[in-house]
Amino acid sequence: MPSAATPSLARERLLRARRLFTGDPDHPALITSDRRIDYAELSRRVEQRGAELGSDRRLVMITAANAIEPVITYLAALEGRHPVLLLADGEDASGHRRKLIDRFDPDVVADDPASGALHIRRDGSRHVFHPDLAMLASTSGSTGSPKLVRLSMENLHSNAAAIAEYLRLTPVDRAATTLPLHYCYGLSVLNSHLAVGASVFLTERSVTEDDFWQDFVESEATSFAGVPHTFDLLDASGFAHRDLARLRYVTQAGGRLPPDRVRRYARLGRERGFELFVMYGQTEATARMGYLPPSLAETAPETIGRAIPGGAFDIDPSTGELIYRGPNVMMGYAHDPSDFARGRTTMTLRTGDVARRRDDGLIEIVGRLNRFAKFFGLRIDLDRVETHLAEEGIPARAVAVDDRLIIFVLVDHLAAEARRRVAEFAGIPPHVIDVHRITEFPRTRSGKNDSSALERHGRALATVRPQDDETAAGPVTTTTIRDLYARLLGRPDATEHHSFSDLDGDSLSYVEVAVRLESLLGMLPHDWPSLSPAALAGLCVDDGDATPRGAPATAVEQVARNRTRRHARLDTAVVLRAAAIVLIVGSHADLFSVQGGAHLLLAVLGFNLARFQLADRSGRSRALLRSSAQIAIPAVVWIGAVTLLTGHYAPTTVALVNGFLPGQEQWSIQWSFWFLEFAVWGMLGLAALFAWPRADRLERAHPFGCAVGLLTVALAVRFAVTGVETGLVERYTIAAAGWLLVLGWAAARATRVSQRVALSAVAVVGSAGFVGNPAREGVIIAGILVLLWIPAVTVPRMLVPAVTTLAGASLFIYLTHWQVFPAWEETAPLAGTLLSLVVGVAAWCLYRAIERGVLARFRSRVRAAGAVPTRSAS
Repeated sequence: MPSAATPSLARERLLRARRLFTGDPDHPALITSDRRIDYAELSRRVEQRGAELGSDRRLVMITAANAIEPVITYLAALEGRHPVLLLADGEDASGHRRKLIDRFDPDVVADDPASGALHIRRDGSRHVFHPDLAMLASTSGSTGSPKLVRLSMENLHSNAAAIAEYLRLTPVDRAATTLPLHYCYGLSVLNSHLAVGASVFLTERSVTEDDFWQDFVESEATSFAGVPHTFDLLDASGFAHRDLARLRYVTQAGGRLPPDRVRRYARLGRERGFELFVMYGQTEATARMGYLPPSLAETAPETIGRAIPGGAFDIDPSTGELIYRGPNVMMGYAHDPSDFARGRTTMTLRTGDVARRRDDGLIEIVGRLNRFAKFFGLRIDLDRVETHLAEEGIPARAVAVDDRLIIFVLVDHLAAEARRRVAEFAGIPPHVIDVHRITEFPRTRSGKNDSSALERHGRALATVRPQDDETAAGPVTTTTIRDLYARLLGRPDATEHHSFSDLDGDSLSYVEVAVRLESLLGMLPHDWPSLSPAALAGLCVDDGDATPRGAPATAVEQVARNRTRRHARLDTAVVLRAAAIVLIVGSHADLFSVQGGAHLLLAVLGFNLARFQLADRSGRSRALLRSSAQIAIPAVVWIGAVTLLTGHYAPTTVALVNGFLPGQEQWSIQWSFWFLEFAVWGMLGLAALFAWPRADRLERAHPFGCAVGLLTVALAVRFAVTGVETGLVERYTIAAAGWLLVLGWAAARATRVSQRVALSAVAVVGSAGFVGNPAREGVIIAGILVLLWIPAVTVPRMLVPAVTTLAGASLFIYLTHWQVFPAWEETAPLAGTLLSLVVGVAAWCLYRAIERGVLARFRSRVRAAGAVPTRSAS
């Protein structure tokens, strides 16, 4: 392991300093376009703000605009040992701020950058803080829910001192805030300059504005920082031709800058008298881990240089992952307020980057740990595809070319097997996979796999696409539909008399079956789940076709006819499931803030339970138990696996029993899966109810009346337990929200206009004030009204695959998205949202494949024993 550099005397002095800011009393500390504050005034203002914060430690949340007041509050909080959390300014970040307030419950909120006013939410604090905790930095990760990075004062001091050392900062330096202070890179500029008594020019202007550069010159600024996009803006705004005589250096971080641009800016700096520092870091390292000395920028622009003073890089010999060690490595993560009391949980930082150490000792990032491609919205790890095939005895290489996954093998007879195994492993249809034989796998001069050569070869090859199974020639007959049921429901015992409901079809399989049937039959009747294949086969002829009903069209003809229509009508419950899961994920990922989707899904769940599990059939309790298991099993497996790997969740979360624990008033990460817990226990409760023969007979005799009676009880419990407005945790419990499930059930049983009108009124009354957020309640009400009054929704046919896939995968999207979107929440919420949807769809496909495989093996064993289970016609 490489040893850390010996600290310089200047850095040792900074590390011993008690305060994060120190300077000559008369020297400017903070400068704006119309004001200057020297270190003496800064010290007085910080002491005054500290008195407002009080002596008891509190969590202080600051809207961190590039302005004087947020800086004063930030420094005062650190001086008073109050853990501080900096958040972005602006309306577009308001949703994220509200979410963090709900989750982490700050004691003080400073959300007015102009006045610096403090909103004291309570005396003292609700939290317990570790003595070393100084700051909480907002970030995200791939391991789970939104989280904060826990930083100590040692982290802040050591990183500021290291940056000051390699940038050679002195009191005469003056940095412009071209990056926001809530961003760890931008904050490191402030910390490092105040630590040496230098000045900071606070501005919100962009580098594309002439006024910025005029202020830059007038303030006598000597440096600025940029991310790669900043350099795009610099190029577009003519930076190379500006006269900036006092500019001493420029720093770059926040992503890889192409080597040719590094060279160009380093050369420009050499000609114009400034230095370019290329840097590397992560929030988990309090901003900086590595830097490239300016003298090497032209000769080694592809590298990140060396570790900062006091730190060290190592490379995992087995994976090539870059690992960092140093005093600036975080204490750990905070997933909820209970983590504030934890001490240091890590001494090293695994960066996720694959790197190599060159002969000259410099570190070069050569890629990320994973290689991914996307097909039909599914994110496929190509390296894992190759590994899987190798484990199956098939040496192969995988590349993605446009919309094709191309597999290269060395022998012809393995091609078909490779295609089949990749399709099963990746969860994508075989017709998007091309397999070709080559004599040997190309390699680069260094001996690595040459994927670029394979991609070029793949583009040059003609591809053969097998015909889609569903459009095979032949009439749409009873057998066609029976076979469809057998395959999609995993029921080879299906007969021409068994309906979807008879075959234990549920809301998980409903979407997939409905889409396949719609492609064959056109618009489906509302009661199709209760119709047999024989009855459905008579619907295959288009209404405008002259062919008499009952004369079978071929599947090719019918699919072609249906697909030429520009629009399709989808079941409203399907559309609502798709819309609700998009609202849930998009709101959690901070792409937008439209809440209420999860509570709407409760009503949709009740609606589907009434149509499928509570249909007029035998064994309704067994059907409910089976459906609850289909949610509970993947949920417990997934949450349990995440817990084993990360320790994020408590055993009560894994067991889905948080709703039964007393005294819970504050939201925490443990409540992330409340909807799944609700669904499982709700179905178990209904299964217990209908195991009572009298209740079962009563519901069959009076389906709507029974649902309304139970709805009345549920509403009475809701208002008795919570009042009009529910608490932060209450609204996710069965006692408070159970009425939504029953309301959906009643909606499915409503057959008259008067019944729908009555339920519409119940939806409005029950939702009003439910969560204390009119917009959120409006989403719930609107969705329920659509469910009540609109049986089918017309959508463009081109959107049908996306809508139905999202609806079918909604459970798994909800289950897995907590481990996906946080990595993108701060920087790319759209990417986080889309990736969350893709991962959920992939998990759904994998689960369905596993489920069908397990069922097939089970039935084959039963069949071998001579006891094949069959079902009589309904």
